[in-house]
Amino acid sequence: MALSWFAVLAITTPLGVVAYRNGLALTPQMGWNTWNYFGCNVSESTILSAAQAIVDNGLDKYGYEYVIVDDCWHDSTRDPDTGAPRPDPTRFPNGIKAVADEVHSLGLKFGIYSDAGEYTCGGRYGSLGYEEIDAKTYASWDVDYLKYDNCFNDGQSGIPLVSFNRYANMSRALNATGRPILYSMCNWGQDGPWDWAPTIANSWRISGDIFDTFDRADDRCPCTSAIGCLLSGWHCSVMNVINKMSSLGQKAGPGIGWNDADMLEVGNGGMTKSQYIVHFSFWAILKSPLILGNDVTQMTNETLEIITNDAIIAINQDASGSPASRIWVVNVTGGELQLWAGSLSTGATVIGLLNSSPTDQTIDLKMADVFIDSSAQVKTAKYRLYDLWQRSSSNDTVWGKDIGVVSGEVPGVSLAPQSCLIYLAVPEATASSRKRYDEF
Repeated sequence: MALSWFAVLAITTPLGVVAYRNGLALTPQMGWNTWNYFGCNVSESTILSAAQAIVDNGLDKYGYEYVIVDDCWHDSTRDPDTGAPRPDPTRFPNGIKAVADEVHSLGLKFGIYSDAGEYTCGGRYGSLGYEEIDAKTYASWDVDYLKYDNCFNDGQSGIPLVSFNRYANMSRALNATGRPILYSMCNWGQDGPWDWAPTIANSWRISGDIFDTFDRADDRCPCTSAIGCLLSGWHCSVMNVINKMSSLGQKAGPGIGWNDADMLEVGNGGMTKSQYIVHFSFWAILKSPLILGNDVTQMTNETLEIITNDAIIAINQDASGSPASRIWVVNVTGGELQLWAGSLSTGATVIGLLNSSPTDQTIDLKMADVFIDSSAQVKTAKYRLYDLWQRSSSNDTVWGKDIGVVSGEVPGVSLAPQSCLIYLAVPEATASSRKRYDEF
């Protein structure tokens, strides 16, 4: 198993830079969550089987470290004496602490779910008004991660300060426990969390729930932009979420936090391989958390290949934390062509070409577009390009095929239907001083 790209784009963090004062998620968090595949059908065995599969498949070596139980782990009522949350005794006969201990014994971290409302989305009790006792209980269970949802919030939304206060209550409660607990805020983009969540959370959702579809329009996900969306909805397609993310990159980074595009659907069967590659690639270059949502105990080789592309993961985990920006959009029959670009800590640039249409498309990739804000010297310089979804010609275990040196433009780039190309552009002045591409 080659992990050279983690050396290529070194995962280092500037000293003194911390997100939300808890020192966690200095790069987007990675892991696995029960919801997309299992919904409310969760149990101790669900979690432990997934944790073991993560290790057995080597996913932990790629950075997938959090194992998160989503909604419906709860007993029907809180503890009548203390008010503390407690797990369903049938589904979790040994308790949550025992599950966390088993997950930790595998070298992984354990996460849990609650809701900033009276009830969770699955109808269990929420944490609104119980933030302190819930946070203390999670800490006593050695929880490492909290996903905090937004259902049944008693109308405490619609004004940014109201939403801020509701989510800040849990933030303060988590910090007061003294245990580092990654705080993943899931308010679906209501009230523009990218403006106020960085001071209280490590990441924040920017949209309603994703669905395992590429570009299907769905009235249950009525907004096409995250800005000013009044009904976040659910059943949002991959392209819907990508387009919502397009203007939010300026609001994310190390010491700020991460725009969360929602959990990954790769491997759940609703899309083609090329569509899943778009999904995984753009979550990565937009610096969304990479939280798997499939059944990791039953993965095809195709799914495993996609989610372990270490060249793409390294872009996501690059120390600069700079999300790619969309340079342009061109409408074509049945979809769009899009160009994205983002800078990396090494001086290289990631380039994303996206064809959302159902037909083959050809474009001329102009470096003046890629480096739109740069000097003429940068735009006309020579760059060595690597295609990060092709294997190296010299080593078929390594992602990143050297496709040559370019200057000015790459004419006639072909894009298959509903697919993408992800290139790494390395200044040739730098590349020529290295022996191998994977030293960058």
